[in-house]
Amino acid sequence: MKFQVRVKPNSSEQKIEEFGDHRYLVYLESPAEENEANIELINLMAKHLGIPAVKLKIVSGLTNKDKTLEIVY
Repeated sequence: MKFQVRVKPNSSEQKIEEFGDHRYLVYLESPAEENEANIELINLMAKHLGIPAVKLKIVSGLTNKDKTLEIVY
């Protein structure tokens, strides 16, 4: 299963907004430096979806604000 995500790094709080069709807007407290925002994104989305973080992978957009995440089995 794949998810389309747009991230907003350096936000004042962590928040996830869902727009249906597996599309999300995710506010992250971490800066977009040294992979910190990606790590926070994986952990936050895994918690939201109720799966272990190791089951979630960024398949595209590693350095962009628009990302595609996939649950791997």
